[in-house]
Amino acid sequence: MRIILLGAPGAGKGTVSNLLTSHDGSVHISTGDILRNAVKAGTHLGNQAKQFMDRGDLVPDSLIMGIMEERLQEPDCQKGFILDGFPRTIPQAEELDKLLAKLSIRIDLVANLDVSKEIILQRLTTRRTCSNASCQAIYNVKNNPTKVEGVCDKCGSPTIQRSDETEQAILNRLDTYNKQTAPLTDYYSQKGILKTIEALFEDVVVKEIVSSI
Repeated sequence: MRIILLGAPGAGKGTVSNLLTSHDGSVHISTGDILRNAVKAGTHLGNQAKQFMDRGDLVPDSLIMGIMEERLQEPDCQKGFILDGFPRTIPQAEELDKLLAKLSIRIDLVANLDVSKEIILQRLTTRRTCSNASCQAIYNVKNNPTKVEGVCDKCGSPTIQRSDETEQAILNRLDTYNKQTAPLTDYYSQKGILKTIEALFEDVVVKEIVSSI
């Protein structure tokens, strides 16, 4: 499958992507993970992206498109891919259309994961991430806590609250999403490939996506 997942921060795109990857071997492509890894590695791209990410703002297109073109041409993408967190704006979507046409790739479905602001705040403010760049396991202090508070179960590194997951940063991210990313639903609806799904339970979302392709 070759699909795009839309949805506000905290809608469950990452979890759904991982479940879909297990379903048929499609590759989960998250620009967020790529950028965060670059930040931790201190690369030129990472240093530029960090100032935007810390504020909860969108990283400029100029830092994204080259990475995406290289990634889609890697061998593991031949089985299929799930784009998580990209595109985020109409201009990005238009550039992605051009890139996909260039690479002779057709998108099967755009799934829009719909969830309320209250649930998003609850999910993200309680999320904790392993500080080890090679691990980055994700936990939740309410429904998926670590066995030892503040310590990653997998590698033993400290778990942290990411700077873009404080309540103020989340509200900023949601405001940015509503202004710049939400219009993508109309963009893809006009192309006839959009399906909006209530994203309360990830397994239900996965079943709806699979049955729609």
